[in-house]
Amino acid sequence: MQSSDPRHFFETDAEQQTRERRAAKSGNKYGNPIQLKSKILAAVVDPRSPASSILVAESAGTVRRVNISSDARRDRSLASVTTGLYRGPTTPVACVAVGGLSQNTVFAGAWDKTVWSWDLETKTPGRKYVGHSDFVKAVVCAAMGGKYYLISGGADKKIMVWDIETGARLHTLQDSEVNMMSLQDLVVDHASSTADEISLISASSDPHIRRWRIRADGWEQVVEPDPSTPGTEGRTIVEHETTVYKLALPHPGAGEDEEVDLWTSSGDGTAKCLSRLRGFTCDDTYQHGDHVRAVAVTRDWVITAGRDENVKFWNRTSGALHCTLEGHFDEVTDLVVLRGQNGQGGPVCSVSIDGTVRTWPLQAAALDALVEEQKKTEVEDDADEKAEVPANLLSADEEAELAALLEEDD
Repeated sequence: MQSSDPRHFFETDAEQQTRERRAAKSGNKYGNPIQLKSKILAAVVDPRSPASSILVAESAGTVRRVNISSDARRDRSLASVTTGLYRGPTTPVACVAVGGLSQNTVFAGAWDKTVWSWDLETKTPGRKYVGHSDFVKAVVCAAMGGKYYLISGGADKKIMVWDIETGARLHTLQDSEVNMMSLQDLVVDHASSTADEISLISASSDPHIRRWRIRADGWEQVVEPDPSTPGTEGRTIVEHETTVYKLALPHPGAGEDEEVDLWTSSGDGTAKCLSRLRGFTCDDTYQHGDHVRAVAVTRDWVITAGRDENVKFWNRTSGALHCTLEGHFDEVTDLVVLRGQNGQGGPVCSVSIDGTVRTWPLQAAALDALVEEQKKTEVEDDADEKAEVPANLLSADEEAELAALLEEDD
């Protein structure tokens, strides 16, 4: 009989402790968890319901449209929150995007080296984009010259540009001078794009962040003066020590400087703000610790999350850590800021390898209340643990018998 139970295989003490800790932590209700059926590898806002819905990429090979509004998740059942399920891949889905005409097409990059697509509303399968020779790990959409394009990045170290309507591959982008490793993330820089040119920023498993200009008839990698060495040019932005997992441009309404600075998260344990006005050099550093898999930015907060399972809120003005929220019991893979009411940001959703979607407020008072709730729960748990340990395991008669035996030994 075969088993997948880790307790039936050899485990180190550290692995056993991690498994036991996660099992004990899995029942917590912080962040009003929605439990899905598989690991969640990425998430994006649903453009049709930006205040209450997200799309998530699952390791089970599906994209799921999840309604995170309080009414929908009151009973926390999967059926009550799932408003769309997009099937097709038989391998994990690593990334998801929505784009095309009227923002009506869901795109998903999978481990099968393919980008899949579906109609957002009808869930009807659409075109498949085949060309990568390894996992597809990032997808974004953009318009150029009145047409809509899909851009994908893979573990094969290539960025591919596709005509969404025809499925034709226009360009394959690669760095010919500085070795580019597996792609991790792509973001369209709308502040630098024009009607006929897409400005793209990419992150990969190396520390280098690259900028690209894409046109219908060609592309080029952006080479600009290196601010650290006057008189020289730089092909890449290097502000981290290792893998850059995530790139973020501020959420609309996040502040007067929206879409100016670039925010990054890295395996070096930090998230950073790279100032556009200073040639994308580091302006602020947030020492999250361990691998930082995701970063999100609002008017008031910089939010980071990653391998340590925690979600951290930093004051955007002062850079100080405001609070650390627990809840997830495995690595957090993505953060998504919903639009909120009247175009304002909030709340923020976190998704994780633990298969849960959790929702956190953006108001300082609400965050402080959550911190106090978690502290209170920790104190109660400590008290319960102490209460479970009996002060004396022996009865009065057994105590007397033990005393007599000790006397005989003397």
